[in-house]
Amino acid sequence: MNKAIVTSGSPVTLIGGGDVQAEDLDLALAHAPVLVAADSGADVALAQGHVPQAVIGDFDSLSDAARARLPAERLHHITEQESTDFDKALRSIDAPLVLAVGFLGARVDHQLSVLNVLVRRAGGAPCVLLGAEEVILAAPASGLALPLAAGEVVSLFPLSPVRGRSTGLRWPIDGLDMAPDGRVGTSNRAEGPVTLEVDGPGMLVILPRHCLDLVIRALHRP
Repeated sequence: MNKAIVTSGSPVTLIGGGDVQAEDLDLALAHAPVLVAADSGADVALAQGHVPQAVIGDFDSLSDAARARLPAERLHHITEQESTDFDKALRSIDAPLVLAVGFLGARVDHQLSVLNVLVRRAGGAPCVLLGAEEVILAAPASGLALPLAAGEVVSLFPLSPVRGRSTGLRWPIDGLDMAPDGRVGTSNRAEGPVTLEVDGPGMLVILPRHCLDLVIRALHRP
C-alpha cells in the first residue's frame, strides 16, 4: 500500500509539466479546488499564478526557481525511478476525484505511459484526464452511468483483454472480447443515456471534452 501524501475531502486538480492553457487550469480548479503538482507541473502552476499545496515526484525536471518559491514541507521527493511522476502523484492522493491536466497532447510515449497508469491505478481515486478535445477515464469496476445525448461519441479502448456490457450504445459491447491487439470500440455513438459495466480493469472511456461535467457527476461520490 502507498501512504497518502495528500488527503482531501474535496476533488483534487493534478497538474503535469505539459502544455496547460490558463483556461484548462481554471476549469479544472473550478471542479477540483485542491491543487497538487507532479514534478515540473509546479513550474506550470506558478507561471499561471497558482501555488500547489503539494509537489510530488522525483524532481528531475522541477526547476530551482520553483523549489525556492515553495515551502519545504510542500515538496515531496520520491526517489525511485521505476514509475513516472504521474504514477507517483496519483498513487499518493486520497481524494474523491482527481482531475488531471498537463498530461495529454505532448509526446506519444508520455501519453501512453499516462494511460497505462490510469488503468493500473483504477482502484484508487477516480481520475479524469482533461485534454484539448477529449476527456479520458478508466471504466470503474462499479459501473458507469452517463446521461449522454443521442449522437455523442463514446470511444472504448481496452489496454488489456476485457469484456463488458452496455446500454444506450449504437453498437453494444455485450459478449465481445476486447483487447488492445484485437477488437476495440472507438467512435461508438450514444443513442441516449449510456451505462457501462466491465469484467475487469483495463478499459479506457474517451468522451468529448464538453462531457466533463457529466463525467465528474458520475464519478464523484462525496
